[in-house]
Amino acid sequence: MKKTAVIEGTEKEFLDIFRRLCYSRSAWQVWEDLICAIACSISNAVDRTGEHYGRREEEFAQCINRIGSIEEPARILNIVVMALENEPEQDFLGKIYMDLNLGNHWKGQFFTPYDICRIMSQAALGNADRQIEEQGYISICDPACGAGATLIAAANGLKRSKHNFQNHVLFVGQDVDRVVAQMCYIQLSLLGCAGYICVGNTLTNPMTGHVLSPHEKTGQELWYMPMFQSDVWQWRRIFHSLGSMGGTVTTKKTVEKEHFFMFFDFDKKEMPYG
Repeated sequence: MKKTAVIEGTEKEFLDIFRRLCYSRSAWQVWEDLICAIACSISNAVDRTGEHYGRREEEFAQCINRIGSIEEPARILNIVVMALENEPEQDFLGKIYMDLNLGNHWKGQFFTPYDICRIMSQAALGNADRQIEEQGYISICDPACGAGATLIAAANGLKRSKHNFQNHVLFVGQDVDRVVAQMCYIQLSLLGCAGYICVGNTLTNPMTGHVLSPHEKTGQELWYMPMFQSDVWQWRRIFHSLGSMGGTVTTKKTVEKEHFFMFFDFDKKEMPYG
């Protein structure tokens, strides 16, 4: 009986599997299929809306068919889970992506080192506890999120807040590159963040609508994180919908303002979209 190797969550484990899969296909093709398959599997576990579920189920099957088996993507996912469990203060997928020279320089893909992202997030967040107490929740947006390093750093910083960030902070990211946006979605989902990632051009096709109920426009894809489906966030969405229809909601906070912290503009930190 063959003994199953214990997964430690190391970059070496990831690359050993990844390079085996590249024997007949380019590294970029393999990476794209792995990331897409993992993102679709996470999404379809919680997002059963017709416009998302069917399309992503079909895409998952196509990716697995090209990869050759479901076992290798499952092992890759386990490695990423363990890597972030062992050390959440990192951009695990983003670092490997850049180390493999998969970044698209034509799109300006030069990921910011995680340590710098941590400093940027600290400068932008300010007194999160005070804002949560005043507003009920806050939202943090990175309009060029890449693999999510800045949002990951913000999530880790908010763990020191006296409020549970999973219930009081909404993480929103957008990126024109579908693959890196899915990388961000995977990592934030595994870190237990609530929110969503939008695939689309922030400059020519920005997100619109209320932060709790964004509009998925033509040329965009919305990927909802599992924690965004929790009761806390579902009730907030319901209360917002009732309020927008002129209904009365009796809660301790009937109105909760949304704020986005744009990491590229520290002088004017609050900038709601739409």
